[in-house]
Amino acid sequence: MKSTIGILTGGGDVPGLNPAIRAVTIRALREGHRVIGIRRGWAGLVDVVPDKDADNSKYASVLTEDVVNRAGRTGGTFLHSSRTRPSHLPKMLLPPHLRNKYHDEVNDVTDDILTNLDFLGIDYLIPIGGDDTLSYGAHLHKRGVPVVAIPKTMDNDVPGTDYCIGFSTCVTRTIELTHKLRTSAGSHERFLVIEVFGRYAGYTALLPTMAGAADRCVIPEHSFNIEQLTELLVHDRDRNPSNYSVVLVSEGAQMTGDDAMSFESEEADQFGHRKLGGVGDRVAAALKRLSPRFNQGRRINTVSQRLGYLVRSGDPDALDSIVPMAFGNLALDLIDAGTSGQLVSVHNGRYGNVPLDVIIGAKKIVDVNKYYNLERLRPKYKAFGDLPLFIMTGDA
Repeated sequence: MKSTIGILTGGGDVPGLNPAIRAVTIRALREGHRVIGIRRGWAGLVDVVPDKDADNSKYASVLTEDVVNRAGRTGGTFLHSSRTRPSHLPKMLLPPHLRNKYHDEVNDVTDDILTNLDFLGIDYLIPIGGDDTLSYGAHLHKRGVPVVAIPKTMDNDVPGTDYCIGFSTCVTRTIELTHKLRTSAGSHERFLVIEVFGRYAGYTALLPTMAGAADRCVIPEHSFNIEQLTELLVHDRDRNPSNYSVVLVSEGAQMTGDDAMSFESEEADQFGHRKLGGVGDRVAAALKRLSPRFNQGRRINTVSQRLGYLVRSGDPDALDSIVPMAFGNLALDLIDAGTSGQLVSVHNGRYGNVPLDVIIGAKKIVDVNKYYNLERLRPKYKAFGDLPLFIMTGDA
């Protein structure tokens, strides 16, 4: 046996995770490696009991071709996921065997993660996740763990790569669902307000709008004037034979004057993120209230819909079946070369890899001056030459 490879998925589920796990496992097994699937992301490595007599089957298991072939055709992650951050683990989430060791309200259990990786015999670790999951992977690499990371997130905001697993399916579903919702907006001559993913980056609103799913979009990178948006949407509605108009609203978008994003609650996860939600409803209410000012004194009603999990559930589209295959094999290329501390990537249409510590740097966001029309609250439609496939996903 060459080596033992551990693989895990962290953060939110997206279509394309199972194909990535399959790609890693099939290639690794056929080259003589052993693959261990770690369940529930970093939580699985926290919960492992480093005792040869302990039953750790709920936290880690050896993967086979039969297992990954069945799962590889489906969405989500059969290894399951979590938002656990072992360097900031709340006391209430400590497993029983660690409760006498740690006593603070928040604890760094990284030393136990290292112990468990050694206990499992893992020579290389492949975490698949967004910048939160991968930032802890970078931390482990600095502690001496050979890590090769694979980027995934619906927001497509992991730095160092033009593409992240899950993004294409998100854009595809957003376009599809927005077009379906048009029938209700058109039947009642309303504004259609659709809240989409995008905490810090507006790619998931911009690309569908550019593809014709919406008339306007508002994104986290630019706080927008609600009166300006109302006037534009009234204009769009008047030009539409069916008398309706559509705006996509990134979940992290803010109206001018907002002190913060819109959150569902005060509770934060272990990475310090509160759950976003509600800005679409706020925008819809404001549009309804302001519409008479731009519509000859007559109010325009709204349809407000949050797409949420509808765009992250179900099977991957073609691109999110192909890219995970390539990313998985890129990871094995690096392992076979004895290389670690890298993030597999796509840049300007070519696969490659970049140093994993790019995760720790500045966030990847939309270059507003290059891609977003501030006056029209929509993408710019000029100068497409030499741009990458997804247009706005190259380096700024």
